[in-house]
Amino acid sequence: MAAQVGAGEILFDQAISPAQQRNLERLLELPVTDRTLLILEIFAQRAKSHEGKLQVELARLQYLSTRLVRRWSHLERQRGGIGARGGPGETQIELDRRMITANIVRTKDQLRKLQRQRSTQRRQRERNGAFNISLIGYTNAGKSTLFNALVKARAYAADQLFATLDTTTRQMYLGDVGRSVSLSDTVGFIRDLPHGLVDAFKATLQEAVDADLLLHVVDASNPNFPEQIAQVQSVLREIGADGIRQILVFNKIDALASDGQPVHMVDTYEMDGQQCQRVFISARAMTGLQGLRDCLSQAASTHAAHVLGVMSEGHHDAESSLPLSA
Repeated sequence: MAAQVGAGEILFDQAISPAQQRNLERLLELPVTDRTLLILEIFAQRAKSHEGKLQVELARLQYLSTRLVRRWSHLERQRGGIGARGGPGETQIELDRRMITANIVRTKDQLRKLQRQRSTQRRQRERNGAFNISLIGYTNAGKSTLFNALVKARAYAADQLFATLDTTTRQMYLGDVGRSVSLSDTVGFIRDLPHGLVDAFKATLQEAVDADLLLHVVDASNPNFPEQIAQVQSVLREIGADGIRQILVFNKIDALASDGQPVHMVDTYEMDGQQCQRVFISARAMTGLQGLRDCLSQAASTHAAHVLGVMSEGHHDAESSLPLSA
């Protein structure tokens, strides 16, 4: 089939083992790429920030570390002494393994430094009583387009997978409550996200873990949106962000047929056995954004009241612990 269509490479929509990859390449005489490597290559093209590039490099190194054993023909044989032929090239493989291991350690150390900087920035926002919102959702659901519409930013947005890799954070002013909130655009999720990628991109996804509210953007025009919602929820559970309040934002309603238009722009949707607030919008056509802003204002007000209540309790407890004067 590959010869008939003139394919220059074979792509498998699943992870394959190093041995399977090697055997397939020998049999088909064509390069073979699995799902994980394809995602890595896309990520490598989209990473712009220093942190994003480091995350891609870490994931790539971890992937390559599993592909060393007899993966390349130049490693399979080494010549010994005069006229002698050595066995499998353990020496070269070990050298490659040590080099990759050293690079993994160095890259992880650089990422840890960046994560500490992020933690310092987050603590500062918490001390200032900031309300942090993260945009999450399946890739190509329109998160970056919505982000640009809400904060009038110029984040890159395109009709493609993983158009945004690096986390972007901006301040958004909510006039109804007279305060600004922090809004972050994160990397898009995908089904069967390889565990290695989740680990490598933990710093980017950390914005979702530390958020006070998640705007879960859904492509309403995609007939498989329930499956995509389930995939996002699965990743949220994996990174420990499944307990954070969510508002479902059903985007791209301008792409729905007339008989598929929502009756109410704001309603509820059952997700994981619980009722979740849902808002219908079109970020591209700027439809329904006021209803979304109203929901955000309400959530910000509730959060502010909760913070004040906690601070008041702490002040009261501190006073009650003071010794009584004689």
